[in-house]
Amino acid sequence: MAEARRPFVVLGVTGGIAAYKAVEICRLLVDAGCHVAPVLTRDAVRFITPLTFTALASEPAQTELYDGLSPIPHTRLGQAADLIVIAPATAHLIGRYTHGLADDLLTNTLLATTAPVLLAPAMHTEMWEQPSVAANVALLRERGVQIVEPEEGRLAGGDRGRGRLAEPALIVDAALEILAVGGQALDLAGRRVVVSAGGTREPIDPVRYLSNRSSGKQGHALAEAAAARGAHVVLITTTQLAAQGVDEIIEVETAAELASAMTSEAPKADVIIMAAAVADFRPSSVGERKIKKRNGTPNIELEPTEDILAGLVETRRAQQIIVGFAAETDKVLEHAREKLEAKGCDLLVVNDVADPNAGFEHDTNEVTILERGGAEVTVELTTKRQVADAVFDRVIAHLARLGDRETR
Repeated sequence: MAEARRPFVVLGVTGGIAAYKAVEICRLLVDAGCHVAPVLTRDAVRFITPLTFTALASEPAQTELYDGLSPIPHTRLGQAADLIVIAPATAHLIGRYTHGLADDLLTNTLLATTAPVLLAPAMHTEMWEQPSVAANVALLRERGVQIVEPEEGRLAGGDRGRGRLAEPALIVDAALEILAVGGQALDLAGRRVVVSAGGTREPIDPVRYLSNRSSGKQGHALAEAAAARGAHVVLITTTQLAAQGVDEIIEVETAAELASAMTSEAPKADVIIMAAAVADFRPSSVGERKIKKRNGTPNIELEPTEDILAGLVETRRAQQIIVGFAAETDKVLEHAREKLEAKGCDLLVVNDVADPNAGFEHDTNEVTILERGGAEVTVELTTKRQVADAVFDRVIAHLARLGDRETR
């Protein structure tokens, strides 16, 4: 059987301090199965060397329109591209692209392509908010160019504001969505998927609570992945993160509220994903007023919260798939196998939250998916969206086996 063609991505890198982050974007795109052709502007090489990209990409990095190797490199790149990603995209590049100027290899490639273009701008706040830049970005949007907007954060020079390049994993997720790589087949069409996300908050008094470090990013990635596969998605979340394509969002805060929402939605679901980090304990009583330090150290008595996953498994309806999550810090697989056995869910996704690049608050994750019957699938470090698609690949396999049983 012939090997499937890899999507061809031109990765444009312009001259800004955020150029170093493009190295991670390159790596993630290659890991996702893309053929990556880096193109660096003359100013980009002031910040990072072409050799770095050549070592990681699918072909040598290019910097010159007239390199002597090919008479028309921009035409080759423009015609071959399935997608052009510019990260970082400076104000200067955005201006030249908007007005059809082509004075280097990257801008010539942009004019020589009919492929979709994804820009990830990065610049100081004053530049991003400058009316001419805003007008250029608006005009590019009208033309169909997709923009991954810059984030709030620390900028070059030490000041803070909006203009920081979006995290590499988010840019790669946007690129893969455009390319329809991994997970865009509508294999969940007609299915109802309920996903929980985020860490619960258990109140101590009106201003304090017990919680955990869960950001909800993995749960929201799961919800978006299910929606992209055609499912009707209900997201039950403790966070305010965006969730594109999701049909219903139910906001909760405590374990009790999460349990109530899950119990209500579960009977209608074909697939339940319990990705939320539920507090194991809560204060047995909640102070009506703020506890004052001057009154001394309080004694806070705890009681266990509901075991939501076990309850969902106990009351599950026939042909329903239930996926649990486990965050571990030691003996990761040993504890995960014990939890899978104890809970009785179909799949258990476990990650080592002590890993510096995975787990809580990161845009990347590395997990092992355990299945009833003993099968285990390891997903190496990648974006949380790709982890989500790996989980749903296993869910689809389970749904297919259930369908086979029904037809026998």
